[in-house]
Amino acid sequence: MIAGGFALYLLVIAAIAVVAWRRTRDIADYLLGGRRTSPWVAALSAGASDMSGWLLLGLPGLAVIAPASAAWTAAGLLVGTWLNWRLVAQPLREASASLGALTLPDFLARRFPRQAGPLRVLTALTIVVFFLLYTSAGLVAGGKLFNTVFGLAYGEAVVLGALLILAYTLCGGFLAVTWTDAFQALLMSAALLLVSGLLVAAPPPAAPTATVTSAPGPAAVVSALAWGLGYFGQPHILARFMALAAPARAARARHIAVSWTGLGLVTAVVIGSAGAGLVGAGDDPERVFMLAVADRFPPWLAGFCLAAILAAVMSTADSQLLVTAAALAEDLLPRAGQGSAARRLRNGRIAVAVVAVAACALALDPESGVFALVARAWAGFGATLGPVLLIALYARRASGRGAVAGLLGGAVVVSAWPLLPGDGFGVYELLPGFVAALALNLGVNRLQARAEDGPA
Repeated sequence: MIAGGFALYLLVIAAIAVVAWRRTRDIADYLLGGRRTSPWVAALSAGASDMSGWLLLGLPGLAVIAPASAAWTAAGLLVGTWLNWRLVAQPLREASASLGALTLPDFLARRFPRQAGPLRVLTALTIVVFFLLYTSAGLVAGGKLFNTVFGLAYGEAVVLGALLILAYTLCGGFLAVTWTDAFQALLMSAALLLVSGLLVAAPPPAAPTATVTSAPGPAAVVSALAWGLGYFGQPHILARFMALAAPARAARARHIAVSWTGLGLVTAVVIGSAGAGLVGAGDDPERVFMLAVADRFPPWLAGFCLAAILAAVMSTADSQLLVTAAALAEDLLPRAGQGSAARRLRNGRIAVAVVAVAACALALDPESGVFALVARAWAGFGATLGPVLLIALYARRASGRGAVAGLLGGAVVVSAWPLLPGDGFGVYELLPGFVAALALNLGVNRLQARAEDGPA
């Protein structure tokens, strides 16, 4: 019965992929769906691709051992979601379309033509490196799912998940990714509501669990809230902004996206907090959602809820594969962004396969944690691309040199910060990395403006 639920889910995904394949004609369709995405699809697909298996595994797992930290993290993410849609969605849609940019590296290169080469390469490298970590986190979540449900060896489970995601991403590109993500977002919401409701109505008896941490201190609270800053630099979410059918539709999409995200975050924290008694001593707390499903539901309903985990994994990994492949094929490899439409489309599909293999290799370590991998990748994007994009969209005297300085400075700080005493003094590396990148970018812009204006 559980297998039947999975099979039905996969049939729906396959049908969507076939339709998307038939509507994908060129590289613009493959990367941005021809900029014809509706507010509902943009909002739901952005939310689903944002949250991933992290929403059903990582965040509930954190709530098992540190419920207060999980709640603060959820609050930061909800505020960040609203700010990202409010401040970035419409301006980025307008600016990227006016410049004819299909990818984020291409947008920054066209926005600052004097530094086009360094910006294109640095942005594309940032996407490839951090999305390999992020995509591998999704494959880790898929591996845990198939290992728990079907008893597959962890390595086999990771490979199976990667093949499923690769199949429809290769076929339909952005249209397949966004349409399936919208469907998966609805499936995730239904499962989260169902599981959290039953756990609240009938909480499990207390059981030996992982040690629950005490209330977080000021540094931990600030770090949790700082997760919201990461949204400004997430390429798979920014791609949805660039693909909107019209800039004016960003406001409606924002309302949908914030509502969906708020519902998901609250129910995920509730599942971890209320279901903590299901996690035995020595168990992986990130399996609490699966344990709750196995404990409370008949097989046919369990198959539906567990398919939601696969939906969460696939909805992010497919988006990350596509964006990473676009950076690789269109921006990083010499001359890859040139040539006929058919050649560029072929290069994009080849890049998707290459990135999938690399991410799969990183995910094969069975000790990998979904939350830890996502945290590193989230910080990397937020501290590098986020400040650069905000300044590019809003600063009156933004410069290419400032953008390069911000990218490099953010990358250095976010990479080195955890090496400081106390794992960076207990402060999430996203916060100092974001501040450093913002300060460097603005500082270089000011110096260049003074040099261009000359002495008073």
